[in-house]
Amino acid sequence: MSPKGPYKLVTVNTAPERAKRLVGRVVDAVKEQYTIQHVANCESQYTPVTKSMLLRLRFHFSNTKELRLTTVAIDEVEGKVKELQPDILFCASMWTPEESTRIQQIARDNRPGIKTHAIPQGLQVEKGPDAVVEYLQERIPDILA
Repeated sequence: MSPKGPYKLVTVNTAPERAKRLVGRVVDAVKEQYTIQHVANCESQYTPVTKSMLLRLRFHFSNTKELRLTTVAIDEVEGKVKELQPDILFCASMWTPEESTRIQQIARDNRPGIKTHAIPQGLQVEKGPDAVVEYLQERIPDILA
């Protein structure tokens, strides 16, 4: 029997290389049943901001030469989902339940019918990458049902 799919997957993970490796392992493990293509990852981007830029914006602070501001990966979700129209979105275990809920809602608001799933917070840190791979392998049939 041919595998179901193809399904386009977007992940939301501030460690893009780890996301790519783990998803690659999951995709390989389920390839007989499903064809899943990891099309993108939403990740944090660091933008250097100089003191003069902030002063122009009327922010005041001491003699710091550079401040790094983070545009959180969550801010990328809407654009990636609109552009790529994925079938699935996975939230990494670094996100709190509240953040995962927000990420999934953004995805659903921009792609009706998208399947979303949040890996339990802390799973990667507490049990390691093998536990994340096993966790997703076990849940993909229900997620895609």
